[in-house]
Formats: sequence, C-alpha cells, structure tokens
Amino acid sequence: MYARNTVTFTDLLFQVHKHSLEHILTVSKENIKRRMSEFAIEYYVEGTHLGQRQKDAIEVRLNKLARGHRDIAGASVAVECVSGTNKRAEYKVRLVVYRKPSNIAATRTQDSVRGAINEALEAVVRQIREQRERVRDRHRTARV
Repeated sequence: MYARNTVTFTDLLFQVHKHSLEHILTVSKENIKRRMSEFAIEYYVEGTHLGQRQKDAIEVRLNKLARGHRDIAGASVAVECVSGTNKRAEYKVRLVVYRKPSNIAATRTQDSVRGAINEALEAVVRQIREQRERVRDRHRTARV
C-alpha cells in the first residue's frame, strides 16, 4: 500500500513540474514577442506643445514599422519652433530611429507640427523599407 502512494505522489509531482514548465515556456514566448515590438521613444519639444494624440500617432506608426522585425531599438523625436517674431510660425521636426546596423534620420520643416511630423515619419519609413529591401536582395543573391 505504501508503494502505491509513493508512485502516485511521484506521478503527481511529475505532472505539476510538466505543467509549470509548459507555463514558463508559454510566458517566455509571449514576452519575447512583446519585447520585439516595444522600444523607447524620446521626445524633445521646444517652443511649442506636442499633444498626447500626436505622441500616440508617432508610437503607433513606429510600432507598426517595427512589428515582425528586430532591427529597431528606439527613436528620438525633436520638435522646435524655428520662426522669428515677424514671420509665420514654422516648426522643425527631427526624427531619428535607432536601428541596426545604422541609424535613420529625417528632418522636415513646415508651418504645422502635424504636417512636419507626418513628412518626417514618411521619410523614415521610406528609408527603412529601402534598407530592408537592400538587405533582402543581398541575401537572395548570396543564396543563388
């Protein structure tokens, strides 16, 4: 009778260990996927205000660009008012994406913050896609 209880207890321990190991592996995979698309974005604003909506739009666009890739490590957005007192307001946006193997930067000046941000984002997206395509082409030609 004692031997049966020992085997049952051992089986129970094995099942608990197996379940906890499966849970750890599942959680680890989820964390890896989440970390792949998350990165820090720094903001520097001078002479104007950058609303939360604009920050969210930037983050959504950059996260969409980074989804499925591991080459983007972070980004920096600098917005400043560059116009003089007698001129119409002009805003300069400098967007730098920290990327492996080299960083990507775009600077745009426009009369609205939103327009300058959108143009800088478009320029960065275009440059990143071009670089990714060049890397794919190199790998394709190397395989042939």
